[in-house]
This record gives sequence, C-alpha cells and structure tokens, in this order.
Amino acid sequence: MGTYSGSLREGVALGTLMVVLLASPAIAQQQSRTRTAPVVQNSDAPVVLDQINVQGEGQPGGALLNGPTTTRVTRQELDRQQITSLTDLSNRVEAGITFNRTTNSLNIRGLDGARVLTTIDGIRQPFLVDTRVTRGAQNAFDFDSLSTLDLLRGGSGGSTLGNGALGGALAVRTLDPEDLIRNGRSYGALAKTGYDSTDRAWFGSAAAAARLGDTSVLLQGGFRDGHQIDSKGNYKAIGATRTAPNPSDFNQYNFLTKIYQQVGDHRFGIQGEFFKRADRVQTRTSTVSLTGNFRPGSYQTGEDVERNRVSLSYDYKVPGSFFDEAHAIAYWQRLKRNDLVNAWRYTSIVGPYARDNENEQNAYGFNGHVIKSFQTGALSHRITAGTELRMSSLEQYSAGVDNCPARPASGSYSGAFATCNNLFTNQADQPKVDGKLVGLYLHDEIGMLDNRLRVTPGVRFDWYEESPQNTPAYTNSGSRPVGLPPSSSDNAWSPRIRFEYDILKNAPVVKDVTLFAQWAKTFRAPTADELYGRFGGPSTYLRAGNPTLRPEIGNGIDVGLRLGDKQLGGSITYFHSNYRNFIDTYQSQAPGVGGLYPQGGITTFRNIPKAEIQGVEINGQYAFAPNWLVRGSFAYTRGMNKSDNTFLNSIPPMQGIVAIAYGTETWGAEVSTKLAGKRDDVAATTGSAQGFRAPGYALFNASAWWRPMPQIADLEFQVGVYNIFDRKYFDAVNVPTGVLAQARDYYSEPGRTVKATMKYQF
Repeated sequence: MGTYSGSLREGVALGTLMVVLLASPAIAQQQSRTRTAPVVQNSDAPVVLDQINVQGEGQPGGALLNGPTTTRVTRQELDRQQITSLTDLSNRVEAGITFNRTTNSLNIRGLDGARVLTTIDGIRQPFLVDTRVTRGAQNAFDFDSLSTLDLLRGGSGGSTLGNGALGGALAVRTLDPEDLIRNGRSYGALAKTGYDSTDRAWFGSAAAAARLGDTSVLLQGGFRDGHQIDSKGNYKAIGATRTAPNPSDFNQYNFLTKIYQQVGDHRFGIQGEFFKRADRVQTRTSTVSLTGNFRPGSYQTGEDVERNRVSLSYDYKVPGSFFDEAHAIAYWQRLKRNDLVNAWRYTSIVGPYARDNENEQNAYGFNGHVIKSFQTGALSHRITAGTELRMSSLEQYSAGVDNCPARPASGSYSGAFATCNNLFTNQADQPKVDGKLVGLYLHDEIGMLDNRLRVTPGVRFDWYEESPQNTPAYTNSGSRPVGLPPSSSDNAWSPRIRFEYDILKNAPVVKDVTLFAQWAKTFRAPTADELYGRFGGPSTYLRAGNPTLRPEIGNGIDVGLRLGDKQLGGSITYFHSNYRNFIDTYQSQAPGVGGLYPQGGITTFRNIPKAEIQGVEINGQYAFAPNWLVRGSFAYTRGMNKSDNTFLNSIPPMQGIVAIAYGTETWGAEVSTKLAGKRDDVAATTGSAQGFRAPGYALFNASAWWRPMPQIADLEFQVGVYNIFDRKYFDAVNVPTGVLAQARDYYSEPGRTVKATMKYQF
C-alpha cells in the first residue's frame, strides 16, 4: 500500500510541476500583460491557438456532457493539429487517452470497449463484438465530417447519457451549414486533401453549404485510401518471428447531407449519413508458414465496417419563453461489421477456406431534452430534463466455405477429417437479440450567492431488456444449445451531484478560479455476446455467454480547480472511482471433464466484486506574448482489481504533452513532445503470461502552416513531422494481453512520419 500511495504522490508532484512551469511566466509578466484573449482581427493581433476549453469559454459537450472534466476540440483545432484519428488526438492534444487498435475502442481513465460510450450527433454507437472477434467499431466516422469533438473523462456523463459511460464518453458532432457559411454570405465551401506517411494514405474531403431564405443545406463527402500502419519492426520473415506489419490495403469513404427549415423560432431538419471502411490484409505472421496448412499469399483477412443513419431533428432556443431550449432527434441507424477470411489449405482438408462473420444492428430511437431557467427568491435554477428511447435488433451469422463433408450422426469427425471438429460455420453463434431501452433524466443547476456557488443535483433512470429470439441458424449451431437462454432485464439509477464555487471572478492575473467537486454513479449493461454468445462444440471447446450477468456499477468522485481563460488557464482534477460487478472471463469447466470439450474446456463470463481506479489529470495553456502559446496536458492513472489485489492491464502509463506555438495571420509553427513513463504494473493473464511491460518514451513533433494570400483567399498549406527522432516505442494499452503471437517489435508504433495537407475555404 505504501508503494501504491507513493507512486500516486509522485504522479501528483509531476503534474503540479507542469502547471507551475506553465503558469510561472504569467507571474513574472503580470505587470506588463494587458491584452485580452487572443483573437484574429488583423495582422497585429495574436492568432487563435487555443487547444482546450476552460472557464468562460462556453460549454464543452453542450447541456448533456458539460462539466469540469469535459474538454472540446473544434474543427479549427482538428485541422491545426492535423488530427485524422483518435490516435492522433491522444498523441498531440489529450494525454491519458489511448485508441486501442486491437479492440477498435477508445481507452479513457483505464477503461475501454463497451465501458466507454461514443455518440455521433447524440446517437449512441453500439460496441459490436462476438465470441470470434473482440473488435468494436467506435471509430466508424470520418474526422473531416466533424464540427466538434467532446471528450468526457469519468462517469459523470452517466446521469444524462446512461448505459455505457462508465469510464467516459466521446461525443462528436458533424458539420452543420453554419460551420461553412461565414461573413454574412448565403453560401460556403471547404475542400481539403493531403498525404499521411503513417499508413501511406491519400485523403480528401469537400463540403458545401447554402442558405436560401429560411432553408439551409449541407453536403459533405470524404475518402481515405492507404495501407498498413508502419511500425519500427522491419524483419520480414514468415511466421512468429516476423516483426514487420502484415501488408494491407484499405479504403474509406463517407457522405453526409443535412437540410434544415426555419419556421419562426423552430428549426426542423433531416440528416442522412453513410460511412464505410474496408480493410484487406495479406497475412505473413504466425498463422502461416512456408510448409504448413496456410502459406504466404494464400491467407487474406479483411474487415468491413458500415454505418448508415437517417434522422429527423428539432431545435428551439428562445430564452425567456416557456422553455428556453428544446432539442430532439428521431433516428434509424444501422451498424454492420463483417470479419472476413479468404484462404487455401495445403495439408489438412485441402482446398478453399473462407469465412464471413457478420454482426448487424438496426436501431430506432428518440432523444430529446428541454432547458428552462428561472428564479426563486435568491436562488437561480437551470432545469434540464430529457429522455432516451431506443429499440434495436442485433443479428450475428458466420457464413463459410471449406472442404469438410457433412457432419456424421455421432457429431464428431474422425480420421483424416478430424480437423473438421474445429470448423463451425454457416451458423449463428448467438440468438437474434431484440433490445429495448428507456431512459429519463432530470438536473437542476442551482445558483446561490449571485451565482458564485452552484449546486447541481441530477439523476437518470434507465430500464433495459435484451430478449433472445430463436433462429434456425442458432438452434442448429455446432455448440448444441439446449433451448433459448432467458432475457436479461434490469433497471439502474445514475445519480450525480456537483458543487462549484467561484473563488475569484475577473481577477487581474488569473481571470477566474473555480473550485469543483462532484460525485456520480453510473452503470454498464452486459453486451449481447457476454450474455448469449456461444461458440465451439463438445469435441473441442466452448466459449459461452452468461445470461445471469449483472450490470457493472461505478461510483466516482472528481475534485479539482479550474482557472483562467484562453489567455492563461487550465484545470487540475483528482479522481477516484470504485467499480463492482466488473465483467471478466474465466474457465468454468476444465478440459475433458466427462469426455467433453477436450481442447479447452468451457470459458464463460462472471462478475468480479470490486475494482478501483484513481489518478490525476492536468491541462493548461498560456498565451505569454503576442502570437505565442504554450500548452500542456498530463494524466496519471492507477488501477487495481481489488478482488485479488492485482493490477488492471488496461491502465495506461503516466503521460504528458507539452507544446509551444507561434502564429501570425499568414504563417505559424508548433513544436511539441509526448512523454510517457514506463508501465511495469501489470497482472498475470493466463499461466505465466502477463500484461505487456512497456518502457517509457519521449516523442518530438513539429508542424508549420502557411496562408499565402489571407486577404484574397482562405488557402492554407500545412506539413507536420511526427516522432522526429524516429524513436522506437510501444503504446502499452495497444498491445494484446497474454502470450504474444509475434516477436516483441511487431507491436511497436510508427517511427518518423510526415503528414501534409492543403485546405481551401470560401
């Protein structure tokens, strides 16, 4: 316990030192500083170089996600930092988050997968996984289609967002016509193209918007075509010793359209969105060998992710009316993921081998909330009330081709066809699952002492149900299900209370200082795979869901300080969260018991009693001179499985980002560094295997941009060089746990990369 507390104190000390270093120039120059926050007005004014939202800069996340642990990245900032992926976001702006490419999920405060909620225009995105492939699709959107990106750390968003926001939430908003129509015009357009050596990708996008009377329209489309993400592994052997990445190709494209009609104070809209990404990989790693069953050139895998959405929206905003604001969206959304194999066998069951494992969810939903402000005596109130209604249908099916004969009456193959016992295809590994969700929430921000003290109690109530439905593809599957598993239904309360007190208001040096503290409770319901997945057979092994699983529950506090504005500001937060009913995998039956499941026994899911995560987050920025900005971000997280007192392998190492930028109306440049400590605090997984131990690293980046004719046209060129010194490093959270199938360098991150972009807007 002493070592645990000592490491935490060291993390706090390092983060505090960063803030002191960022703030010290302000103290030294407080007598001479007279400028307000930088704004682009003319060639003599400082440019807008802000990277975070702090006190006095609006509400990151809007009414549903705003709070002291939410930060916002705008379209301008995404372009300035050349952010086209969640990995870019974690390396250049937001320390302490990681995008796990193994599971295709975002890691916030040491939690990922279904424990982090992603919403697109307020519509929740499911985390689709099954017993064969544990990859989701949380990144099924194009960064060039975004207007803002809000990142909420911790579980406080559960009181408005509900199920899934256990570790935090990523809320992205797509472009609206107002983002393109500028300077009083009735039209606007934006075009962008570029190249990224990280995956040797060419990309481009274009958007156009117009307003005619009370009608406005937006059209946007984009593409990205490239290859495998390079690493520092360069050994191109065949098999387990290979460190170079598998050769691959991908193409990605999206289309977005929006039409809005203003009727008095009411705005009605219709939106349509299409996104698709297709990856194809030529396997050269341990799956193939020069003389084995699968050989180089004869084993290709793939992944197709497709998302479609049609929605109707309503917006109303007239302060002082019966409702100050009202917002609603009704939608249909389909998310589909296909995991593919196309191969040829050379020794066992000679001939073609193909698989198409498909997960598809269709969902219909309605989200709406209203806001009303009023006064009762000395107290001010800002009421937010809303609902989420959702119905979904999830189907999984694995189609396949191989040379196995019909399964014998005994159920098991023998002799030359014994390998066919391991080949389960043309079946569903889980029943069709119909889902229902009803959520209701109510919050009241109560202002006292001339609104210097604000107390915000709030709560959300959720009821959900997952109902399995019989299908022949499931009933006749190789896992031999007996009957239909029961429905999973539960309800949950997600209360939250927040206190904020303005210690200083409009002070001469640090403009505003606010002390805050909040407690929140949230939950995460089991996924359909965790409840009902069933893959394998009596002659091999069985991976089975557990329909009696309980929701995971989080209890957490955040305490901290926000200060300043875009000129000089930032925040520091300490967080501590306890979790119970964590869903974990375990072996419920040993191999060979009763002569069944000889290859691996039965593996299933269970709730473990308790886990704990705590840490410190700091960010800050200071515009210390005309056109100059220094910014920093820091995160330290520590996590334990309190049931057996072992570390959580999903916890990232201590990380920090520091950058200094200079910009004028025509050009600018930035240098930055991403720092990460080593990660040794890992737990055993299976046998002697442990979570990945990663060394610390320091990455250095530089970028520059140029606007050759700012008075004539908004044309901009930008180039960035990342990991300038070609450092070999490992993102600990991005490496699979357990026994590694490849040599260590296979899991390294890219070395030196270059990204160049050109943007034109009018």
